[in-house]
Amino acid sequence: MISRSSIDRVFETARVEEVIGEFVQLKKAGSNFKGLSPFSEERTPSFMVSPVKQIWKDFSTGKGGNVVTFLMEHEHYSYPEAIRYLAKKYNIEIEETEQTEEQKQQADERESMFLVSEFARDYFQDILLNNEQGKAIGLSYFKERGFTKETIKKFQLGYALNEWEAFTTEALNKGYNLKYLEATGLTIVKQDLLSSTGTKQFDRFKGRVLFPIHSMSGRVLGFGGRILTNDKKAAKYLNSPESEIYHKSNILYGINFAKQTIAKEDNCYLVEGYTDVISFHQSGIENVVSSSGTALTENQIRLINRLTKNITILFDGDAAGIRASIRGIDLILEQGMNVKVLTFPDGEDPDSFAKKVSKEELKNYLTTNAKDFINFKVSLLMEDAQQDPVKKAGLIRDIVISISKIPDRIQREVYIQECSRIMDISETVLFSELAQLDKKERREASGKPIYRETSKPILQKTPEFEKVNELTKYEREIIRILLLYGNNKVDFVDFVAVEPTSEHEEYQLKKEHFQNVVSKEIYLNLHDDEVEFTDEVFKQVYFEVIDQLNQNEAISVDSLVNHSNNEISNLVTNILMDDEKHILSNWERKDIFIKSKESDLSKMVLDAIYNLRRVLIEQKISALISNLKDEEEREQVLESVVNYTNLKQRLFERLNRVV
Repeated sequence: MISRSSIDRVFETARVEEVIGEFVQLKKAGSNFKGLSPFSEERTPSFMVSPVKQIWKDFSTGKGGNVVTFLMEHEHYSYPEAIRYLAKKYNIEIEETEQTEEQKQQADERESMFLVSEFARDYFQDILLNNEQGKAIGLSYFKERGFTKETIKKFQLGYALNEWEAFTTEALNKGYNLKYLEATGLTIVKQDLLSSTGTKQFDRFKGRVLFPIHSMSGRVLGFGGRILTNDKKAAKYLNSPESEIYHKSNILYGINFAKQTIAKEDNCYLVEGYTDVISFHQSGIENVVSSSGTALTENQIRLINRLTKNITILFDGDAAGIRASIRGIDLILEQGMNVKVLTFPDGEDPDSFAKKVSKEELKNYLTTNAKDFINFKVSLLMEDAQQDPVKKAGLIRDIVISISKIPDRIQREVYIQECSRIMDISETVLFSELAQLDKKERREASGKPIYRETSKPILQKTPEFEKVNELTKYEREIIRILLLYGNNKVDFVDFVAVEPTSEHEEYQLKKEHFQNVVSKEIYLNLHDDEVEFTDEVFKQVYFEVIDQLNQNEAISVDSLVNHSNNEISNLVTNILMDDEKHILSNWERKDIFIKSKESDLSKMVLDAIYNLRRVLIEQKISALISNLKDEEEREQVLESVVNYTNLKQRLFERLNRVV
């Protein structure tokens, strides 16, 4: 693991404007920089970088964070990968925390496997481009497939000599350990009692063209190899075996080349083979990945889900293959993603079709022929159903099963309506079938029978929903004030209740002046009332702030921006950048005077505290009323309701009097 001190040095040294400036064209805007969003298509700049606060915010997508989160969003690095990238850029030596011997050995072995795989990639490509056999067989094959030299180099394609030990011998001569050559599957080792060593080794990918398979960050995990002879005993395609670094069900071919375009286009094309991906890239369609001939897995879908919610599956004209792959649609729907399906004409696949048409024709075909999954399933399965009522009922049930996988209730309802229209069947029947499927799923999940719940009109729940939103609003406002003004010392004005001196008088509110640090005033008020935040991230930020106050008597916003918890970092960044959003509108040029919030800080703090109390009191009153059970409790509950109502009235009076 990377030591905390190394991470701190990276954050202290890295400049957010320098790093982002390598990916986005930035222009000076006052004390900040602005530019076009790298995450969406736009003509007016909505992307802002603050050198002072060392944060960025993309107002078109809502994304934001520090220098590390930008690399994680834009380059799709993991947190450690982003730290190592910055350390390398700024020549910072990374220190590793103390690890157990077992952890060290495991890390060393993984790194050794990566090094062996990267050597193999370079070796195989060198053979392809510079060796006579490689050029005559491997390079000729790729050129026949229509791949340019630039494409071959981009995807790091290679060729393994048609010799039993050519690669293994070269690797051993270069000092690589046979243990890791075997662990990666590049070399097959078998017992041979006749040899001096007792073993015999030979190259796994002998005589094959090779497709290196990369992680999202670009490291070589394994290889796919295609044989070029007509040997019927040998598999046409051969992949690296499962290993410490290569897990086929967790990998998508081409993801490292496609990740930025997938995020930018907000859509991922999913194809079957390596050459499909390469041909699409060469035709200008870069948001494409392949499941490498395996059935689509949940982990592969989650990989895409990090980049986009939209998948378009591309099938060739083979109807049997389409039916075999249709299960993947339900897996995608279960992940809460949107799925479309596109088929190519009979006899065509993505690779061959991309070579036959121009870039514009390919883009147009993809846009105009993608079908919603319901329409696709209906058109595919209706061929089997024909006019058979039993088969048609089975088709409808099959579609409802797919709809039941969708987590979003609104989407479900829309698809039920669409299915009703296409299949000419009542929505009531479809909703009933959907309810039965839901009930069955819950029963299987819990192992207990599901009893029918009494449904309530949606309108009864609306006020409660609004209160929850209002509570979140004031919790966020308190966090915002803490981050922006928590260290400020302010003159506060409050009103304290004075008890009446006689029965003819009513209580009075006496104005009181006092000075306090904003953060301490908020803490004292919330602590006295035993108020707890309902939003988990707000609560975490609040406790981080309180811990800082207890230790340093001051709030360090930088430590929150660079927090290892991404939720905390993102929330803090969004709040800080929202405060600077007006810069994007060039208000300075319009001579618009922006009133400083400092002058209203006392009122702002007390307003937030009083409103939070008010909402909590209103929720308490609602809870008391809803919990009335019998006449014995009724009088006591009503008395509590009256007390809370009086308290709420006093808060309203305070809110109206705060100046």
